[in-house]
Amino acid sequence: MNRIFTTNYNHRGLDLALLLLRIGIAGLMLTHGLPKLNTLLDGGEIQFADPFGFGPAASLVLAVFAEVFCSLLLAFGLATRLAVIPLMITMLVALLTVHAGDPISKQEPALHYLLVYVVLLISGAGGISFDKLISRSTARSRRGY
Repeated sequence: MNRIFTTNYNHRGLDLALLLLRIGIAGLMLTHGLPKLNTLLDGGEIQFADPFGFGPAASLVLAVFAEVFCSLLLAFGLATRLAVIPLMITMLVALLTVHAGDPISKQEPALHYLLVYVVLLISGAGGISFDKLISRSTARSRRGY
């Protein structure tokens, strides 16, 4: 019963939670990004939102970069803090331009994604990640091992 109300945490539990969060959110975002990647590779006419005037094709490429490439980085915990930045920008664009006039029920998925990405930006990938391996390797090289 005491564990229910404790504010202490163990690092293994936190690392596992961050792993599940990273893999889960990356997998969910890939369900949005892979169809966009298929659209990009099909070679047909691209009809995609162009909120910044880059052109539909360039906007689609940027969305695919974030939703596919950055999601894969996120799943592996590789350059996690950098990978979430394009994902956050994509969700902000979805919120503030594509779904700006929509009711909150249509904006809610982008808000959920954005919230998770902000948490990962603050927390980092956790101990079960390539970031941790790189961090450990970099620390050893600085000590001269």
